[in-house]
Amino acid sequence: MSENRQPLLEVSHLKKYFSASGGGVVKAVDDVSFTIYKGETLGMVGESGCGKTTCGRTAMGLYKKTDGQVLFDGQDVHTLRGADKLRFARRAQIIFQDPYASLNPRMTVADIIAEGIDIHGLAKDRMDRTEQVYRLLDLVGLNKEHANRFAHEFSGGQRQRIGIARALAVHPEFIMCDEPISALDVSIQAQIVNLLVKLQREMGLTYLFIAHDLAMVKHISDRIAVMYLGTVVELTRSERLYEKPLHPYTQALLSAIPIPDPEVERKRQRIELEGDIPSPIDPPPGCRFAGRCALACDRCRQESPALREVEPGHFVACHLV
Repeated sequence: MSENRQPLLEVSHLKKYFSASGGGVVKAVDDVSFTIYKGETLGMVGESGCGKTTCGRTAMGLYKKTDGQVLFDGQDVHTLRGADKLRFARRAQIIFQDPYASLNPRMTVADIIAEGIDIHGLAKDRMDRTEQVYRLLDLVGLNKEHANRFAHEFSGGQRQRIGIARALAVHPEFIMCDEPISALDVSIQAQIVNLLVKLQREMGLTYLFIAHDLAMVKHISDRIAVMYLGTVVELTRSERLYEKPLHPYTQALLSAIPIPDPEVERKRQRIELEGDIPSPIDPPPGCRFAGRCALACDRCRQESPALREVEPGHFVACHLV
């Protein structure tokens, strides 16, 4: 799929470290590389605290990188200044995790959605601005009557639709979806994912979709990157990951997803992980998953595995594959 596609976001050896309060360094993102091609969705999954949100925010320039490089359409995100930075802010947008915290409670829905339109001067006049807001509300499944209300008057799913409309207002090419469904009821999650798929199809959008729910990520992603303790341990096409997971951590994650077939579910072998996740302040030498992996050998505990291509388009960081 990716051979004849044009790269939009290229992340190379990205690192983001934070200073810990008691001394030491938290290695939140430690040498992560991936490419997102125009028009595709890269899903990024892993347990809470694995660094996926930090990785996404550093790639978007919200956090200053510690090391590595992020190119957006060939331009280094972390060196952009002035008009170039403003142009990037228009081309790349974010849908945040918490629809309750990410909307200003003092602003009407119309003003929230039109904030980007105002900053980038995308409306000819007041009437044009209002018409754009109405069109965006309709696009995400809300009514124009909602425009003059405040965020607290809406449900979680409706607020997330407002957040999506705000992101779309400046006609972006790329959207980072930072766990956009994790704060929502299960019944609403599928609606939001289906809306994102529909918008991508109609508008040619490119997504980085961050989540910890592997079952939901499968429906929206072309490729999936699995993160563990600040590193990418496996990266391949969505269907390939589910058919043939190669990394022991990915296998354990997938074994935990229930299958809606009692016969199949009864025969399945659940992979139970032993031990605790190591601290990102002082990660152990070698593979970070070695302490919880039943297959780990001495090499795993001493030498950190590189992410390598083991079959076309399938990358794994494991000595045993």
